[in-house]
Amino acid sequence: MNVICLCGNALANNESAMRELTNETLKKIAHELTANLRQNLIVDGSERESLRAKLRLMAVCILRKYTYPPDSRNAVVELVL
Repeated sequence: MNVICLCGNALANNESAMRELTNETLKKIAHELTANLRQNLIVDGSERESLRAKLRLMAVCILRKYTYPPDSRNAVVELVL
């Protein structure tokens, strides 16, 4: 499955986000999440937990930047990661 599609589906599953944010904003969030995920991927398994923590923090910051509703930020982050 395409990463952008996965991010977009994760973002659009929240009813309150769909009410509060425009489709254009949801697209921007999905593209920014995807770009940051691709930039920060590493293959080294020894750094897996620290990478997950870094990616989780990055995703939460992006969602907060676009005022994504806080009630489902964690669900989106878990689905994307």
